[in-house]
Amino acid sequence: MTTTRNHTITESILAPNNKCSWLARLSFAWEHPLCAAAFSMIVYCLFAGWYRPLGQNSIYNYYNYLADAFLHWRVSFRLQPQSVVDLSFYQSHSYPYWPPFPAVLLMPFIAIFGVHFSDIIFTLGVASLNVALIALLLRQATLRGITQLSRVQRGLLVAFFALGTVALPLAPLGGVWYTGQIVGCLCVILAYLAAISLHGMRAAGLVGLALACALLTRNNLVFAGLWPAGYVLYQARAEGRRRLVGYTVAGFTPVLMAFFVICVYNWLRFDSIWETGYTFHQMNERFRSDFNQYGPFSLHYLSRNLYYQYVAYPFPYDPGESLGGSLFLLSPVFFGAPQGLFAGRPRWSAWLLFGSLMLVNIPILLLMGTGLVQFGPRYTFDFTVPLLLLTALGIRRWPIWLLASFTVISIGHYVIGTVILVRP
Repeated sequence: MTTTRNHTITESILAPNNKCSWLARLSFAWEHPLCAAAFSMIVYCLFAGWYRPLGQNSIYNYYNYLADAFLHWRVSFRLQPQSVVDLSFYQSHSYPYWPPFPAVLLMPFIAIFGVHFSDIIFTLGVASLNVALIALLLRQATLRGITQLSRVQRGLLVAFFALGTVALPLAPLGGVWYTGQIVGCLCVILAYLAAISLHGMRAAGLVGLALACALLTRNNLVFAGLWPAGYVLYQARAEGRRRLVGYTVAGFTPVLMAFFVICVYNWLRFDSIWETGYTFHQMNERFRSDFNQYGPFSLHYLSRNLYYQYVAYPFPYDPGESLGGSLFLLSPVFFGAPQGLFAGRPRWSAWLLFGSLMLVNIPILLLMGTGLVQFGPRYTFDFTVPLLLLTALGIRRWPIWLLASFTVISIGHYVIGTVILVRP
């Protein structure tokens, strides 16, 4: 399950007189899914309480109002939220332009508690669940031989995901943008976990179902399914062509059904299956001239998006500058990903992980909104799951001190940035 070198490193860390034995114990705690969920929930709640009293709503809790609309058999808002920023207005009705799946998850809570149920608490809970599932995903990936990581390495990667990536500033805020990304990440993790943990028709069907939910949360997330789809088919390659066709149909059917749901949803709102509401939304004025000239997706935005997501370093912060932040400079553990791409085995797995994250990333790089008004490379969170697995392939032979150091640096960046630079 691990290489001899990793066993040797781990055993040296666990030695009774070793000064780093505390690191192993801490890593083991983070490697356990339930402990990881509890630790992350405590930290996320502390940050949420830093911004506002726990239990309050964000002022952009649009999914609550959409859930209320669904409960009353409507697709437009029945009640008026506190803010109308980024809402779409069409024929005297207001709509969120985002896909609806997070609102579906919220429907039981809104049915019981009403629209004032805290979207922040909901987001905190899902974010902590994501951390637990990442711990389980890395454990299952090691058991299946996809990665070769010790418990210490897995624990450090889980802590890194929870506190050293853009997951940290997303989790405590609530709001339609952040809740959507957190729920979308949940769907992607479940797709990867189903592919790794199950086999045959069950794996294909559940991967397809999870990706359908991802499509209904953030459309580009469906492309993250390249790796789990490839893994399921590769594992079943000896079962014959008929079985492979059956698995393919089982996986694609939920995704096609989700696409049909989106088309009907768009038609009910805007009288067109292709109109999502983006054309009518109340965008920030800083983007309006670009939108009028170039539209929502254009190569015109590529250089700006590349800069704010991969180059910009937001420290020390200049109030006159935009934020964003380099994915790799803020989270240096991800420097293991390029090594994983070229050193990971089997080769098809590493390249499918790379293909998954690139397919998700392409629309992000061409999008009018860059996320530059938030701290950290927010949109890159959409492909964090394949990127983390690719990183797991690359850090296999890193010395523990290097992985631990990069994890601490990553966490330091995001803790400081989330306290000082995040704007609730």
